[in-house]
Amino acid sequence: MLPLAERMRPKTLDEYIGQKHLVGEGAILRTMIESGNIASFILWGAPGVGKTTLARIIAHQLQRPFYTLSAVTSGVKEVRDVIDKAKRNASLNSGLFAPTDGRSPILFIDEIHRFSKSQQDSLLGAVEEGTITLIGATTENPSFEVITPLLSRCQVYVLQPLSKDDLLELLHRTLTQDDYIRSLNLQVKDTEALLRYSGGDARKLLNIIELVSNSGARVIDNETVTKQLQQNPVAYDKDGEMHYDIISAFIKSVRGSDPQAAIYWLARMIEGGEDPKFIARRLCILASEDIGLANPNAMLLANTCFDVVNKIGWPEGRIPLAETTIYLATCKKDNSAYLAIDSALAKVRETGNLPVPLHLRNAPTSLMKELGYSDGYKYPHDYPGHWTEQQYLPDELVGTKFWKKD
Repeated sequence: MLPLAERMRPKTLDEYIGQKHLVGEGAILRTMIESGNIASFILWGAPGVGKTTLARIIAHQLQRPFYTLSAVTSGVKEVRDVIDKAKRNASLNSGLFAPTDGRSPILFIDEIHRFSKSQQDSLLGAVEEGTITLIGATTENPSFEVITPLLSRCQVYVLQPLSKDDLLELLHRTLTQDDYIRSLNLQVKDTEALLRYSGGDARKLLNIIELVSNSGARVIDNETVTKQLQQNPVAYDKDGEMHYDIISAFIKSVRGSDPQAAIYWLARMIEGGEDPKFIARRLCILASEDIGLANPNAMLLANTCFDVVNKIGWPEGRIPLAETTIYLATCKKDNSAYLAIDSALAKVRETGNLPVPLHLRNAPTSLMKELGYSDGYKYPHDYPGHWTEQQYLPDELVGTKFWKKD
């Protein structure tokens, strides 16, 4: 017997649960599908939100040849083989869908973020020429993982975790439409644990139902679900999208002077197995970028924290990380140095290699002195207060302000 998740996989848009912003009445993907004319696109979302299912529904509804590859097991050769087959208008999947209108076949690539640059490059020509219509699926941010030329040829659609109502609808369908589950007469007493452990993932919900039913239990309630699952692992992929979201929340909480939120996001990273050196590096950056001249000691503490974490490791390393996080979050903030260097860099890129004024140039040889190098330079320590008026910027930039006091 097929797994429950496969048995409950929807085959039409009307059976599809969730993602109303994409496939609801009048939504962009539904409109494209109903018109029969779709462009290449990438579906970005967490596991279990319906990316693969949606691709299959599209291919089935449009009656296009449907080729599928997994980035985990496929390379450039496999991609080129599929493109050659598409050019010959033959199906990779034993003629699952015979072309009826001559329009381009669909190539679905699961986990496209795992494709290397060369593998992604091999798709460009076929997508550009319309030999294939590409549908990619990824759990990672495409702007980090998909090459720019391929991104420019594809729309990106974001799929959201399923809502509580979506999951309850899926639960009801499973209890009433799957023959085996219906035969068990499962009773649902409460759903809090079921929904919490599912975490917006349809596949997890169905797997939990299957696990409970296979255990011999005939009641779905919080106690039964918790007993079967034992524990709820913290959702944190230190190499994935969650990694970027949580570190972003951490940085913004420190920058926003909220120590409560900052310490919470720090705890999320620690519990999720984040590299402590990564966190310590971010604290050093925060100290210079966001606190800066308002409290130069912040950089000293952040740097010390980095050294201490390297020396003592876990679990004690969490303490200096927490101390530094709270200190930085409660410091006064000043990003003037950060803005100054970025402003100066922009001006350098705009104006190029402007000549150094002659009086500021080094004059180690007699020829240079004859050419006027260093001529007219005023040594500040020869003047009261160790300062005198003098031009230091190139002629073209005199009067330009890069660093601005509050």
